[in-house]
Amino acid sequence: MNTRNRPGRHVSPQPGVNRPPYGLGTPASTLQARPQKPVFAARDLVLSPKSAPNPACSSDPARPCRHPLTNELENHRLLAHEQAVKGHFAAIIPALKHLAAQQHEADFLERAQRVAHTDLGFLLPAGILEDAWIANLDMRALYGACVMHTIRLMAEQTQAVPQNSDEVTSFLLDCGYHAVDITPCSDGRLKGLVRYILRLPDDAVRSRKAYAGAMFDVEANVKRWIETELMRYREGRPVSADAGTRYLKIAVYHWSSSDPAHEGCAAHHSSERDAAEAGLGRLREFRQAIENSFCCGASVDTLLIGVDTDTDGIKVHVPDADGEMSLYRCVSNLTLYKDTVNDDASNARLKVYQAIQAASATDGWGKGNGEPHEGMRRLIATLLINNLSQIEYVCGNWGGRYPDIGHNERFISVGDGFEEFQVRNLAYFVYLHTVEEGGPDLDVGLQIFSTLNVLHGLPVPVAIHFRYDRRVPGSRERTVERCQRVKAAIEARYAELHRQGLLVCGMTVQDKPPGSPIEPVEANGASALRSAR
Repeated sequence: MNTRNRPGRHVSPQPGVNRPPYGLGTPASTLQARPQKPVFAARDLVLSPKSAPNPACSSDPARPCRHPLTNELENHRLLAHEQAVKGHFAAIIPALKHLAAQQHEADFLERAQRVAHTDLGFLLPAGILEDAWIANLDMRALYGACVMHTIRLMAEQTQAVPQNSDEVTSFLLDCGYHAVDITPCSDGRLKGLVRYILRLPDDAVRSRKAYAGAMFDVEANVKRWIETELMRYREGRPVSADAGTRYLKIAVYHWSSSDPAHEGCAAHHSSERDAAEAGLGRLREFRQAIENSFCCGASVDTLLIGVDTDTDGIKVHVPDADGEMSLYRCVSNLTLYKDTVNDDASNARLKVYQAIQAASATDGWGKGNGEPHEGMRRLIATLLINNLSQIEYVCGNWGGRYPDIGHNERFISVGDGFEEFQVRNLAYFVYLHTVEEGGPDLDVGLQIFSTLNVLHGLPVPVAIHFRYDRRVPGSRERTVERCQRVKAAIEARYAELHRQGLLVCGMTVQDKPPGSPIEPVEANGASALRSAR
């Protein structure tokens, strides 16, 4: 396999090579003042504005910052999407409190369904409601059912934000990358990484599997690289094998600037340095595995990105000419925002590139062997500029820092995850095929929800979701069986929580093509299997 040709040595097969990169051409328009639009800050996790001034914008509060490279239209669209999704989940507890006060009324069943239909948009399980006259209403089971119903409802109703997937894919090819694979931490505060923080279209990213602490499985990622390369050789997608492009692997760690000792990455004991070192080490292992296992110069590019989950500002660790990175050679986008917010668009763009060059010129412990290749520089510049819009998104709606700086997830997503949900702090994601391999990640999630839910008597909702390929005979049936095995293993691993009704598992399956309906699976799998026949 010959991938020894570095990006930039071949002419890109895509048209428009000389156009400005995606994200660099945002027009500077007149930015009108707008009132702040609060998004639901669940469970009263509010950070006092007196003790936490805006970390990005230090101008007069009556005259909020407006960055010349911000995509205002995209910010408004993303805000509406976030408000819609979080608003539906926020309605669950008030609705259940309303039902709890009426559970002994003679017409409770009818009342309850009216409230559910009006406030939640779906009907509740009749069996739970019908048993309320015998004993108290099983609020834990009802809460879990509501979360699972809301997940499916939001997947059906959520309209994807318009995205220029083809344009961005062409841009990535121009940068020398035929595939981009991103591994963030499982932390729910990174759930909006691709769509919000990095502002990349979903289809432009080859994979975005999350692992606790961003500690991805090297062997599984090598397998994904092999599948991508085989597709290039067999089908020429997205480009043929002789195009001179590379596979880009990105790892994303995180920290909390407001409370670094407690609200950082749980998998790394809230240590930003440990999280960054571990992510960098895993990237090196992946790159070395490819180079050691495949001859003829097979290689990949790697990139390490950090995220301050309080502000969504990113820190990009700039590779040198050999592709090596250092924890001490990086660009802080929050600092870049402050340095460019009062510039015009042209000067702001120039300063982005100058910041990358300055990072490459770092001396001392961060010293590297020159600058990265041009395609990598263009990609880093685009990610930084895209993220400027996200920093202003947080500035304009939350004063520069989210009110819920800590964990505030609504459910644990297990399996392949829901592509429809890319909203911050909505779900803690555990990518796995078996509970044995994903046990440590699950334990971190249960530890988080022991404070969020169990401490208050609420169950931990676990949404088990796997995708099948209808082109493969028997794929659906085997996927349903996998759901059942994973559910049984989770309930066995956390048997005491399950016995107390503090663990509620729901199962769904979905065909691989984007936009396929989410199909619920009953405990015995009967409904899903019947519909498959």
